[in-house]
Amino acid sequence: PGLAQLLQPIPFPDVALADEEFIRQILPVIEQIGTDPRCEVHQMVLGTRDDKEGWLSVLCPSSLACVDEGSAWASILQMLISCCCKRKKFLGMLVKSLGACMLLALRGNVTAQDVLCLMLEWKLIEGSDQSLQVVTTLQSTPTGKRRYQALSDRQMHLRELQQKGGPRKLTLPSRSTDADVNRMLSSGSFGNLECLSLAFTRVTSACAEQLIKLPTLRYLNLWATQFGDVGLQLISEHLHKLQVLNLCETPVTDKGLEALAAIKSLRKLNLNSTSLSVETFETLKEMLPSLLEVDVRYTDAW
Repeated sequence: PGLAQLLQPIPFPDVALADEEFIRQILPVIEQIGTDPRCEVHQMVLGTRDDKEGWLSVLCPSSLACVDEGSAWASILQMLISCCCKRKKFLGMLVKSLGACMLLALRGNVTAQDVLCLMLEWKLIEGSDQSLQVVTTLQSTPTGKRRYQALSDRQMHLRELQQKGGPRKLTLPSRSTDADVNRMLSSGSFGNLECLSLAFTRVTSACAEQLIKLPTLRYLNLWATQFGDVGLQLISEHLHKLQVLNLCETPVTDKGLEALAAIKSLRKLNLNSTSLSVETFETLKEMLPSLLEVDVRYTDAW
């Protein structure tokens, strides 16, 4: 208890929390505190005040300080939820880590799945589209599907939500991989999906095989991913309703960008910080008559 109280107001500068070696050294200590069965100990991973970040925030999978794919965070969360923090106020604060919960739930973590179910049950998630994203995440694994089914059997508003079909908008959490995209998009119906954001995830061209199964897609954000020419060529052949495409800071080259000429519906295109050449840019402008807005900053065409 003494060490837990000493560490609760995080006594380290930001430069230390950004150092991977330091985090790996302190991680077992914080995990032991956060999984201690005594409330006066494990509650010390929370912030000293509601507006202060605690160790639970530092170790969150969406945090840059996370070095273990969220393993310690999930263990601590399990202790908190099973003991003294199964409260609406705590779950309400945890909504800001919704992306992290979705990512772990997608990978089969039952604690994260239980948290998502509680958020749905207590109506803590704003907007039907975001709620549908959570439902889809839960239905992507056998354990999540069972939990959601048990919950929806008891909740009329969830049954009504399910009748609306799949979401129109979907944002995958940062650090999601091609495998996560595959799990998500193969878990249910996405016939209504119009907007998909994979920005700042770890996806590559391999996920294009799943993306081309979304014929109604109009908006696709691939900002700062490793999505390359092979994937670009594939979606150009299939996603003919695409109107907005963000390829900012991706490794695409002229070889893949030339294929975009096939998507006549494109209106907005972000090629900022790519290997776009002047020649390919001129070709795209000529071949895409509906193109209204193109960002070519930090390219040879700028």
